[in-house]
Amino acid sequence: MARKPPAPPPLTTVLLVRHGQTPTTGKVLPGRAAGLHLADRGREQAEQAAERIGALSRVAAVYCSPLERTRETAAPIAAALGLKPKVTKGLLEADFGEWTGAELKALMKLPEWRIVQRAPSTFRFPDGESFTEMQVRIVSELDRLRARHPGETIVAVSHADPIKAAMAHALGTHLDLFQRIVVSPCSISAIGYTGEGPVALTVNSTGGPLTDLGLS
Repeated sequence: MARKPPAPPPLTTVLLVRHGQTPTTGKVLPGRAAGLHLADRGREQAEQAAERIGALSRVAAVYCSPLERTRETAAPIAAALGLKPKVTKGLLEADFGEWTGAELKALMKLPEWRIVQRAPSTFRFPDGESFTEMQVRIVSELDRLRARHPGETIVAVSHADPIKAAMAHALGTHLDLFQRIVVSPCSISAIGYTGEGPVALTVNSTGGPLTDLGLS
């Protein structure tokens, strides 16, 4: 008698949320510097994300990076789910080294800026992290978190570049093309993990029900 093939592992879904808008969004490269909080608009965005995610009936955990802007974004999401956010360093922003705190309009004038945009896999921030290291870090962290929650849905509140790098990995897109991915403040991107690898479920979702993803 033929043996039944083993059942596929249950789908594990990670909802990646970028933090809400801050007073320096689009103007400064804040990096890992402490003391940057959400703007009023960012708090509104976090509440809207919380309403969308809170409509789901089953979310097992909310994780966030240690920086204030991600913790402030995660707080209303966790509250809507009756959970407490868990801080994890693996979701941190890229370490921009000497570029931390610099104005974007000044950085755009540097010759290195073309490398950042066109060949980021070859670039390391002065005294900081490389894009390749950042991608390995965020993908490894998501692997660690999803292993804790097989068959469940979790939230991970992080930053634009790490989320873009994670989505590029899920899409099978080379890191040199990850700048083509848009991740807006408080947007929700989703990766489903199956026994055959990651699947990009949505990128940069800013409105509408998440039940369209097959979540309930």
